[in-house]
Amino acid sequence: MPDDAATVPLPTLPAGYRARRLVLADAAAVTAVVAAQDVADTGEVMVEEADVVGDWQRPSFDLATSAVGVETVPDDAASNSGTGSASGSGAGSATGQQPGVLVAVAEVHRDRAEVAVHPAHRDRGLGTALDHWVLALARARGERSVGSPVLEGSAGDRLLADLGWAVRWHSWVLALPEGVDVPERPLPAGYTARAAAPEEHRACWTLNEDAFLEWSDRPRDGYEDWAALTVERPGFEPWQLRVVVDEAGEVVALALVQMMTTEQDGRERTEAYVARLATRADQRGRGIAQALLVDVFAEGRRRGASLCTLSTDSRTGALGLYEKVGMRVTSSWVNRAAALD
Repeated sequence: MPDDAATVPLPTLPAGYRARRLVLADAAAVTAVVAAQDVADTGEVMVEEADVVGDWQRPSFDLATSAVGVETVPDDAASNSGTGSASGSGAGSATGQQPGVLVAVAEVHRDRAEVAVHPAHRDRGLGTALDHWVLALARARGERSVGSPVLEGSAGDRLLADLGWAVRWHSWVLALPEGVDVPERPLPAGYTARAAAPEEHRACWTLNEDAFLEWSDRPRDGYEDWAALTVERPGFEPWQLRVVVDEAGEVVALALVQMMTTEQDGRERTEAYVARLATRADQRGRGIAQALLVDVFAEGRRRGASLCTLSTDSRTGALGLYEKVGMRVTSSWVNRAAALD
């Protein structure tokens, strides 16, 4: 039985770096590290601070024990380099240390790990040190394996392959090219696509989990965890959770769209990203998901999105569906995992 409360010591690091625990105030700095890695690997930013905060505010995630940051050691504090303090937090404030610059991060939630190293600090042993910490923490918590998504062929992918992490599945980010529309698909008679009402949020959670657990080998997320990533995620607006309801008013499909504005090639670009898309099992094969995509992308474009995207993986079998409606793969990822038995 996994023990989500288990902890392990902070990682031992090369000279000039120290590790510390992360706190909520680090969210912006963590986002900057991940964004820098994104740009180096994919040429674009794929994360925003709301993603980090949403992950961290899940009740099942203990930030104090499940995440670690690596920062540079200021010149006048070089004699303190090494592992850092297990009680360190918030730019070294808890230990009275001079704050350094955050350059790498890692976190573990159940059997999933996320690691990012700023490109300017690669090839210095930080990724390997964080990999060892991830494995130790997941093992201490009783997980049978731990996996991480990495861009196929990236520095992170090569490192994990060298460390013996095997590919569990493939995933893809797809975009609907500007000026291209998903072909219209009418809903069944009596069905309606609209924004979800607050009283329908729990029905959306149930449908979402039922659909995803058909192919995902993980514990069922509680409503509070689901809400932290969806309707309670920073910046959420009610229109972003779209549903299809039948003649009786029951939710039979849902889509969650997240809006992100970044600077690309010197100009701002707003992206509508479909973070969740699910149809109830007994309602599939009727064009409902396609009709909902039409609705979601139209709503996103109406609010300024020039790019509409989503992701899927090889466990779902949905790649062909998205390509059929005009979406194109923009990046390919692998989920690599290490066995802990």
